[in-house]
Amino acid sequence: MITKADKNAVRKKRHARVRRTITGTAARPRLNVFRSSKHIYVQLIDDAAQTTLVSASSKDKALDLTNGGNVEAATAVGKLAAERALEKGIDTVVFDRGGYLYHGRVKAVAEAAREAGLKF
Repeated sequence: MITKADKNAVRKKRHARVRRTITGTAARPRLNVFRSSKHIYVQLIDDAAQTTLVSASSKDKALDLTNGGNVEAATAVGKLAAERALEKGIDTVVFDRGGYLYHGRVKAVAEAAREAGLKF
């Protein structure tokens, strides 16, 4: 029987493999996605300086979401992250799906960020 801990361990292994090639800089930060069963979180990270430049999540008061674990919430979070990035002058990013499949909520975040003006 495969447990959630086993699935997460495999995801982390996959994420580490991808992170060997993907890095974020100040000019082109890494758009990192983390999803839990109840919420979704997005960060724009400058790996060179080891700082988070922009963050957004389904827990943000600005979004006022009742359910943070669905595609509609992921779309809103992606749009909010892109708006905050554009306010700081960031328009190009590297997408890091965090070891998750590019499907469902992760795909919704990416598409919403692209529609809001981020390039990747």
